Formats: sequence, structure tokens, C-alpha cells
Amino acid sequence: MKISYNWLKQFIKTDWNPEQISELLTDLGLEVEGLNTYQSVKGGLEGIVVGEVLTCVQHPNADRLKVTTVSIGTDTPLQIVCGAPNVAAGQKVPVATIGTTLYTAEGEAWTIKKGKIRGEESHGMICAEDELGLGKGHDGIMVLDSKIKVGSLAAEIFNIENDQVFEIGLTPNRSDAMSHYGVARDLRAGFTQKEINTELITPSVSAFQVENRALRIDVDVINKNLAPRYCGLTISNIKVTDSPAWLQNRLKAIGLTPKNNIVDATNYVLHELGQPLHAFDANKITGNKIEVKTLPQGTKFTTLDGIERELHEEDLMICNAEKPMCIAGVFGGIDSGVTENTTSIFLESAYFNPVSVRKTAKRHNLNTDASFRFERGIDPNITEYALKRAAILITELAGGLVSSEIIDFYPNKFEDFQVRLSFDNAKKLIGEEIPKDIIKRILMSLDIRINNVTETGLGLTVPSYRNDVQREADIIEEILRVYGYNNIKTTEKLNASISNTGKFEDYKLQNIIGNQLVSQGFYETLTNSLTSPDFVPLHADLRAEHNVEMLNPLSTDLSVLRQSMLFSGLESLRHNLNRRREDLKLFEFGKTYHSYTDSREEFKHLSILITGNRYENRWNTESKPSDFFYLKGTIETIFARLGITKLKASPVKSAVFSEGMILSFGKTKLVEFGLVKKSILKHFDISQPVLFADFNWDDVIETAKYNRVSYSAISKYPEIRRDFALLIDNSVTFESIHTIAKQSEKHLLKSINLFDVYQGSNLPSGKKSYAVSFTFQDENKTLTDKQIDKIMNKLQASFEKQLGAELR
Repeated sequence: MKISYNWLKQFIKTDWNPEQISELLTDLGLEVEGLNTYQSVKGGLEGIVVGEVLTCVQHPNADRLKVTTVSIGTDTPLQIVCGAPNVAAGQKVPVATIGTTLYTAEGEAWTIKKGKIRGEESHGMICAEDELGLGKGHDGIMVLDSKIKVGSLAAEIFNIENDQVFEIGLTPNRSDAMSHYGVARDLRAGFTQKEINTELITPSVSAFQVENRALRIDVDVINKNLAPRYCGLTISNIKVTDSPAWLQNRLKAIGLTPKNNIVDATNYVLHELGQPLHAFDANKITGNKIEVKTLPQGTKFTTLDGIERELHEEDLMICNAEKPMCIAGVFGGIDSGVTENTTSIFLESAYFNPVSVRKTAKRHNLNTDASFRFERGIDPNITEYALKRAAILITELAGGLVSSEIIDFYPNKFEDFQVRLSFDNAKKLIGEEIPKDIIKRILMSLDIRINNVTETGLGLTVPSYRNDVQREADIIEEILRVYGYNNIKTTEKLNASISNTGKFEDYKLQNIIGNQLVSQGFYETLTNSLTSPDFVPLHADLRAEHNVEMLNPLSTDLSVLRQSMLFSGLESLRHNLNRRREDLKLFEFGKTYHSYTDSREEFKHLSILITGNRYENRWNTESKPSDFFYLKGTIETIFARLGITKLKASPVKSAVFSEGMILSFGKTKLVEFGLVKKSILKHFDISQPVLFADFNWDDVIETAKYNRVSYSAISKYPEIRRDFALLIDNSVTFESIHTIAKQSEKHLLKSINLFDVYQGSNLPSGKKSYAVSFTFQDENKTLTDKQIDKIMNKLQASFEKQLGAELR
């Protein structure tokens, strides 16, 4: 938000410089993020002086040029070559001397240099209006009043306005400070705390009067909840022209482009008092009637920017008797605004429901100065005052007469907030005791009325424009920010509490597993818990009735809390894939939310998404795509890190996976993972395979707590490995081989590994070959070949008998 220093001083008289004001505003919570210089003429006409043309003769080598001598008050006149047709001896003219910087209409700088033009020296430039930024004329040079003294500075003659503009990072709760008047109100409180007596100057509306009642426009507020207050009046016999320089400078200083005197007046009051206004061409209000209402879904409406928009059924509109004219509180229509032909207007000043305006602005992707203020909640009790202020300003700028009484629809007045302040609670929250008289002084400087005083506290009335101050804690915060955070002393004693947390705390396990996954090349993501209800039908195990719905959603795409981690993860994948990041390994710790008949539940999850190649392509490494077994291996490393073993694997028929598996500990399902169905990926425009794992993180934590990890010394006796190449039926799984081997030799067999699988030619039909290794070790002695041969024979016999296996 931009605040002009010169404009601010219209409300509060101070000799503090902008740097001092910046520091005080920041201390008050209105953080000044920047301080910029504004000049009504860029460059401030520095280097431009008043000269007198002494002689003017034809250039000897150019028909359209003149050679002049110009006195600028120095001992020696300047010779200047000029191409203006109106230059003549005896004129007083603006002269840009050597080294002066001028600016084009686009803001590009160029410097006056000594030079020769067609053989004649030129030591400066006689300027036209547009070359100085004082107008648009370029027919010839500017001719000044003959009474002006030669050598005078042009900046003094043309009253160049220099201003400093504060860039304030306004927090959303400070809707009361969205204007110059609001900022001045805070400054007064800051000055009061520093015992500097200052008066807050309020623009007077005593000159407002109704000249006639010749132009009446009726107002019917149909949607009263969306427009709690609506004011308006008419002004006739106006003349639409450019605004005066002072008004244009005020608007330009804060980054606004002047339009005409009517629009500029409404913008001026908006930034002066914080009340948005809108002027309608009264001749375009069909039926001399305004209706404030919503329209059917899909109604077409063209806004001021020429874009045809499709209205939502909840968009509040300002309509005439036949059609909509304006999106209330957001943006005007293309057919109802003020033009150079407008002779009478209907001036609107209203308070619209903040939630309604915010939804509408987001829905149509519109962000205007008006919606910025309405969304945050303006002062509902300033509406009529701002209307009078704007009416007075318009009649001063454009002439005209107020031609109707003020229409003020305000059925339910907004009441001020009643709050009780306890001195003990203030001391407890602030950390030290602020004297009671200082507390009272601060509250009064903030327009917070003290109704009663007791030994223990104060009964207070907070003005309605401070919609962020409704609790005792808010009052204490107001006292503290004005008193000054820097004035609160820090104690020499440092207190710290030490919590006795276990090693299985959620955040600790998240850090352990997060660090492990990052070391394996994964990236952690954090996606939005809000999602679209359209995703629910993609997952057959989810139900729409279990959605936790938002009461005031920003849009339909963010209207429910997610029931699955998959879809928000797929949105992240799509975002990256669309930017040519095709090899992705992502993980996220998050929650899902579910609404049941008698309760609402939330569950913690760890989700993993993998797509593309395992690693980036390198000259010495063959590219290898991520597959089901790579994901399975990643999952097993997670459980190994947590000390969770003896997991049971079982296939799963899922609404999500085309191929999937569940790993369980006992009867507790810990993770479900697999290859995501193509039908789901197609919805997200993802064409490459995606692997997904969904951990029930709450169950993982509980399992890790009760699964004890045992440690043993490394054996000093060597391991012995033997291999089998088994010819088996295609239906035989490695799991069955693993189980039979463990049952046959329970003590010396340490590990079993499948290191090769072959299916193809040279094998009987329906057969495959498994190459399996067996590792043996005795903790107390070195094994002999005789012992190993005996075990291998036993294993061979078991495989032949139970699986029908043959050795190759």
C-alpha cells in the first residue's frame, strides 16, 4: 500500500521527516518496506533556467533551423541552434543547459551535450512543453511570461511537487489503516505516546447541501445480507474534464493514472478515507432504478476491461431495471461508467459483505483497490460521510448540483464492540506492568472509549472500524504496539523448560525417515490439504458423503479436505512433468480427513511417488527405469531403519493400483503400494507410469514403539555360500522356496537370495529357472564341506519333494 507524505500531512501536522515517520509507523505495526521519491515532473526540472532570446537568425546551412543567442543571466550569452518555428528575439524561454538530463514520454533519460548542428555550435536547448514533461504540446517552444527574471530556476516557476511515498506492507487484519486518514490516525496514537500533542484533521462536510430534487433514482436492496448498507445520491449538470494538477499529483504519487475529474474524485476519497465509491452515468440507469441483487448462474456480463464474464449465482450485482451494471465492490461494467459525454451521475457508497466480495474477486480473478478494501472489511459507519465528502469534491471539480436526498439503506446498524480489560491479564501477557494512566492514554488515542474504571480493569467500547479488536487479547496487543515493543525490558534471567520426550515421538521419526529418503535422492513436498471433490469418484474406495466440506471455500477446486494423499501428489507430479522434470522421487508427510455419521477423523500418512528413471542419465551408467521392486526396496529400507521386521506381504486388489501389495505387521496394515492405474493418471494428463506408496503413519509409529531391536556381535567365523539352479514350474514363487529352506535348516542358514531368473528357449514348456544362493554360518566354529554338503542335500530333497524341482 502506498501512502503519500504530503497527503498524510493534510491530516496530521508534523515537522517529522519521512525517515522518522517511517520508523514510527514500523514500530506501530505498519511496516514501511520502502520510501520512494515522487516528482510531478521527472527530474524536477533540474538544470532548466529561464533565458531571453537576444538574437534569432536563419541557419546558414538549414532552412528549418535558426541560430539564436540566449542570455541566461551569466556573463556570456549561449549560442543555441533551434528548430522551433515560433522562436523569436525578445522571448523569455526555458533553456536546458549543458549536462541537464531530460526524459522522454516513456521515461528514458537523455543528456544535453555541447555539439554542432549543420556546422553551427549549440550550447543547450530551448525546450517545448513535452520535452520538459509539462504538457503534450510540441508545436513549438514554450514562451514564458515576459516579466519573469532571466536566470530564474524553472522548478520555482512551475511549482514542481516533490513528495516521498511510503510503501507499507499492510497485514490483512489492519483494514482500518487502508487509507491516508487511517494511517494518520495511527500516527496520532504514536505521537501521543511520545507526548507530542497533535490534532487529527478530518475533512469537513459541512458544505454539503441538496440543491434540488430533480433527479431521483430509487434503490432496492434485495440481497440485504450481502449489502448491509447502501447509500447513494445524484449529481446533475456536471462537466467531465481532466482533473486539476493538484489532484493528478496526489494520484500519480501513489501509482494511479488520472482518468477524469469524476473518476479521480472517487479514487481520491477511496485513498483518503478508505471508502470505495462508484459513479454511474445516470442517463444509463434504465427505469431510474437500482437493484442490488444476485443473478442466475451463467448470466453474461462485460466488465470495464472489455472481458465478457459468466456470473456465478452468488455474485452480488448492481443492476438497473433491465440489466446488470457493476459487480458490487469489485469492478464496473463497460456500459454504465462515466464518459466525456456524461452530464449527471448516481454516486454510490456502500458496505458489502467481505466474504462475498472476496469470493467474487477470486472467482473472476479480479483484484482492484475497491475489492482489496471490501474483502478486509471497511468501516460501515463512514459510508454516508464519505459520500458527502465525494459529492462536495465532485461539485468543486466538475460543477453540478446535488439533485437528490441521500438514500441510505441501513436496516441493522453495526454496533461497537464491548470488551473488558483486566490489568492483571495485561501484565501477564506483556511481561511487565505498564502504568494505568499510560494504558488509558493509549486507548483514548486509539478512539477506544473507556466506559468504566475499576481497580482490576476497564470496561471499553471499540469502534466498529477496528473489526480486528474484539477480545481482551486484541486490546492488550493494541496497547503493546503503541507503547512500543522496544520499550519492554528483557530480564537477565533466562527460563527454559526441558521436556522429556521419547525416541519414538512423531517428529523424531519423521526426521529420521525424511533424512533417509533425501539421502536416497527423494524430494520432500508439502501440498495443500484442500482439494477438489471431483477427485473422489476416481477412487472407488472413497465416498463423497465422507468429504469434510469448507464453509467458505475460495473456489470449487479447494472446497473439501482431502481423503487421499494420492491426488495432491499427482498434481505435484503433473506440475513438474509439464516443466520437463520427468525423473521424480517425492515424499510427503501429511493428513487425510474424513467425515462420518457421528464423528470427523484425521489420519497421518507418509506418501511416496516415483516416476521416470531411478537416476539421471550418465555416460558410465545405463539408464534404468524405476519399477515395482525399486519401490518395494525403498519401503523395506524404511522399515529396516525403524527396526520393524517380520512383515507379511500379500497382494491387494485396489481401486488405485493395477498391481499392488500390502505389507502388514500381524493384523496391522502398515503400507499399501503399487503401480497407479492408467485411468487415474489420464485424469491428470500423466502418460508415464507412476508408483505410489501410502503408509499408515500412526500405525507405523505404534509398531515401531513395541518392536524391540536386538543386537548381537559379528561372528568371527566365516560365512559359506552355495548355489542351486532350480528348474521349477512357472507357478512356484520365491517365497515358497524361502519358506521351505528356512523350515529345513533353522540354525545355520542365515540368508537366501534369488540372483537370477530365466524363462525362454531350452527350457520345457511351463518351466522357469531360479538361481538361488544360500549363506551358512556357525557362531561357534568354522563349518566344514561335509556339513554344508549334508545341508544342501537336505534342501535339494525338500525342493524336489514339495515343489517338484530339478537341479539344472
